[in-house]
Amino acid sequence: MEGLGGLGHLFVTMFVTGFGGVIVLPAITDVTMAALCPGQDQCSLAIYLSGFQQAMAGVGSVVMTPLIGNLSDRYGRKALLTLPLTVSVIPQVILAYSRDTQFFYAYYVVKTLAAMAGEGSFHCLALAYVADKVPDGKRTSAFGILAGVGSASFVGGTLAARFLSTALTFQVASVLSMVALVYMRIFLKDSVPGGAIRQPLLKVVEESCAEDDSTPKSAGTFKKLPSLGDFICLLKCSPTFSQAAIVSFFNSLADGGLMAVLLYYLKARFQFNKNQFADLLMITGIGATLAQLFFMPILVPVIGEEKLLSTGLLISCINVFVYSIAWTAWVPYALAGCSVFAVFVRPSLCSIASKQVGPTEQGMVQGCLSAISSFANIIAPLIFSPLTALFLSEEAPFYFPGFSLMCLGLALMVAFFQSLMIRAVPPIAGGKISGNRCTDTLV
Repeated sequence: MEGLGGLGHLFVTMFVTGFGGVIVLPAITDVTMAALCPGQDQCSLAIYLSGFQQAMAGVGSVVMTPLIGNLSDRYGRKALLTLPLTVSVIPQVILAYSRDTQFFYAYYVVKTLAAMAGEGSFHCLALAYVADKVPDGKRTSAFGILAGVGSASFVGGTLAARFLSTALTFQVASVLSMVALVYMRIFLKDSVPGGAIRQPLLKVVEESCAEDDSTPKSAGTFKKLPSLGDFICLLKCSPTFSQAAIVSFFNSLADGGLMAVLLYYLKARFQFNKNQFADLLMITGIGATLAQLFFMPILVPVIGEEKLLSTGLLISCINVFVYSIAWTAWVPYALAGCSVFAVFVRPSLCSIASKQVGPTEQGMVQGCLSAISSFANIIAPLIFSPLTALFLSEEAPFYFPGFSLMCLGLALMVAFFQSLMIRAVPPIAGGKISGNRCTDTLV
């Protein structure tokens, strides 16, 4: 393993990709509203369409991330990284050309299909690449630094969006997406995880879970990919991974709900526009960057990733509850500045999960974790988009504009209490899991 020194080109690819994706976020709400409901501050159609797009992206990710993660275990990370980076270019180009209603609908369809094919895969593969290069003891800090690079791109993108026109924003995003793809293909050194497979987790699981001793038969590549039964056996054989999966589901449920409704809530409640969205996102991004790049490597050895996970979830829960009762426009800015610990959740979860398997199965496990998050992202907009639209309208059963956000806070509370049950276990040594451990767990 090369350590952090071998991750430079991945960090550059992550930064440029993130910059190109984030730079359009402050503008997309106004573009959507202008295309669907010109001259209005509240638009139920925009909320519903955004929620549907997020749900469909989740459906695709549930299927694609485990598939791509497992294929990357066989054929390397670089080849599979090409797919998400390629499909991310096309939607940006459409809105760079025009943002009229008909072009917006074309963007909407293409973006939905692109998200189904590639959303979540890039981060899944990046995490697996880090796990290939960094030893267990430094992996949590490495995941934190990777997330910090993503947060730095978040800050840069929102800062640039603050000063660019809407048309120029999408043109810059298109160029950066292409640059990230070309840079990755030229400079990123491929990662072959673990060399030859010595004792795959699913082989052990199949021996423990199978009901007969039939002779194994040769199978093609796609027949060897993980099935639902393999995933269930993985959950049974690793209680720590099972608990991490539950935490990931409820945390992603809350994150997906916030992603679907928060900006529309702020626009309807406080009449926020593109510039205010950019300011808010930039404050959040600066705090996340500082926390992940500087604080996380210091805190992990001191308090451990399990306690860091619980701390992040608790602060996230408090933030969302306060969002739901925000009484003036400065409250979201204050909450954005107080969300430093909330960014520790995802890197801590990924590190806990990665230590449950050997080096030849990192893509599979990160893919499964991403699939769980994607499944939560399917459910979240289907529940919270209609709920938000209802309580922001005049037909609400009672006056509580932030009621949907309060429900998201309850989901984070469930994740917090579940995280308290996670206990550290020794990482897998030598690339294999003991068959006795799996058998004992299943019994």
